[in-house]
Amino acid sequence: MSTPSETIQEQLLATNDQYRRLKADHFRYGEKLEHLASKGFLTEEERVQEKTLKKLKLQVKDQMEQLVQQQKTG
Repeated sequence: MSTPSETIQEQLLATNDQYRRLKADHFRYGEKLEHLASKGFLTEEERVQEKTLKKLKLQVKDQMEQLVQQQKTG
């Protein structure tokens, strides 16, 4: 059984281009982070990239949550 937020997320995926783009970005950032995490050693450049990707992923997640909240109240 889906929660109300999950139901809204599914609706947004089906109808909202911005939400779909954000979801794809979130997934892509996660994949890149997994790739970096799989390395035994990170260079300084890779550590900076990891930090940047984590920030971007969080920003995208926040934007997705804003759209869900707007859908709930709107």
